[in-house]
Amino acid sequence: MNLKPLGDRVVVEREEAKGTTAGGIVLPDTAKDKPQKGKVVAVGEGRVTKDGKRRELQVKAGDHVLFTSYAGEEFKINGDQKVLLMREEDILAIVD
Repeated sequence: MNLKPLGDRVVVEREEAKGTTAGGIVLPDTAKDKPQKGKVVAVGEGRVTKDGKRRELQVKAGDHVLFTSYAGEEFKINGDQKVLLMREEDILAIVD
């Protein structure tokens, strides 16, 4: 399945949670924090402004981004691959 977001929405693939602490303690799945970093997989065409023009998004496919912890809705595509569908305003920064 291929997702094509609409408007100002963005599809983000969340980075994997780390399985161990800095001290080497292995964490169970229930204790892992969900990372707030990810890679943009697809972007919509942009938001339509009040004057009817379309404003392009500031992020593009391939960008690594930071987002809020409760941003977006999680979906499974291609069986078990999880992605987030969120609005551009939920993205806080682009990481170089």
